[in-house]
Amino acid sequence: MKNISLLKDRAWIEIDLRNLEDNIQEIKKILSKKTKIMAVVKANAYGHGDLLIAKELERIGIEDFAVATVEEGIKLRKNNIKGNILILGFTNFEDLKYVIEYDLIQTIIDYNYSEKIKVLELKSKLKCHIKIDTGMNRIGEKYEELEKISKIYENKKLNILGTFSHLCVSDSSVAEDIEFTKEQIKRFDECIKKLKDNGYDTGKIHLQSSYGTVNYNNLCYDYVRMGILMYGVDSSIESYNLKRLNLKPVLSLKARITSVKKIYKNDSVSYGRTYIAKNKQKIASVSIGYADGLPRNVSNKGLLVKVKDNYAPVIGRICMDQLSIDVSNIKEVEVGDIVTLIGIEKEISVEEVASKSGTISNELLSRLGYRLNRIIKEK
Repeated sequence: MKNISLLKDRAWIEIDLRNLEDNIQEIKKILSKKTKIMAVVKANAYGHGDLLIAKELERIGIEDFAVATVEEGIKLRKNNIKGNILILGFTNFEDLKYVIEYDLIQTIIDYNYSEKIKVLELKSKLKCHIKIDTGMNRIGEKYEELEKISKIYENKKLNILGTFSHLCVSDSSVAEDIEFTKEQIKRFDECIKKLKDNGYDTGKIHLQSSYGTVNYNNLCYDYVRMGILMYGVDSSIESYNLKRLNLKPVLSLKARITSVKKIYKNDSVSYGRTYIAKNKQKIASVSIGYADGLPRNVSNKGLLVKVKDNYAPVIGRICMDQLSIDVSNIKEVEVGDIVTLIGIEKEISVEEVASKSGTISNELLSRLGYRLNRIIKEK
């Protein structure tokens, strides 16, 4: 294993586990005593490092996790994560044997998926949650199709542990979106009631993800699925966040200065000569690029980074492994100095960087690459 200096030799992600624990405690404050947190650790825990995050969450008492794929679930199991692990997405029929082998929980995405499972030769019943489509129109059996949904519950190959749906605009303050979210909630509740009235055991019930939890926290289901807000980040600067909990970013992105030099008027920087110096400047190269997940399309957008408690703009095109910054106003910049590209400050927050690159925090974080070591912040 690399020592700590090698882990920080180029570019890395720093994880503050204290902030993660604090965020969990903040979220619990607005939940009913009945409701548990299902921690969403798909996409490498939104770029934070799935094993690192899941192990810490399990240490502080989280017992339920959600992933996107069977491979993600197997990885957690092979690294001794003991809690319940729900696969939120599709699993090929030939791979359902691994869901059973590794004691995972599969989402039944619709009636047809359930019917095909009936003819499979499985070693045991398949642990699962049933997905109801209440208006997202992605996966899930349509809420109106009560007969088809009922037949899923009658499938003797399934060990049904839960039922859930997903809200699609719970992060919006637009009146029409709020009404649609309320309609989704109504559809889900009515569907669950009809199923129970007909004698079906729906298992654990869950509907809310991060924004459904903070914006519609009068609801009381068995789980809330906490993703982006658990990591102390809003999906975007514009996201509707009614409760405004005291959440703290868990992740910082850092790299090192590898070169410092002077350039002069009319000198260009990086590929394409998209940046031309207007005067004499001091610039520095930084050891991170778009192959690490920093979007190339944020080039020449006024992106700031932090060096020695000062801000410096990124100039020219971001390269695969490097970028350039203007450090003219920062004294005594040296090779090896640490550059913070994402941190807790507004100017370099995940939300700000995502906004400048025309995307949301969820995408930016989940694209942070495998070359970035995840390192626990020292206490």
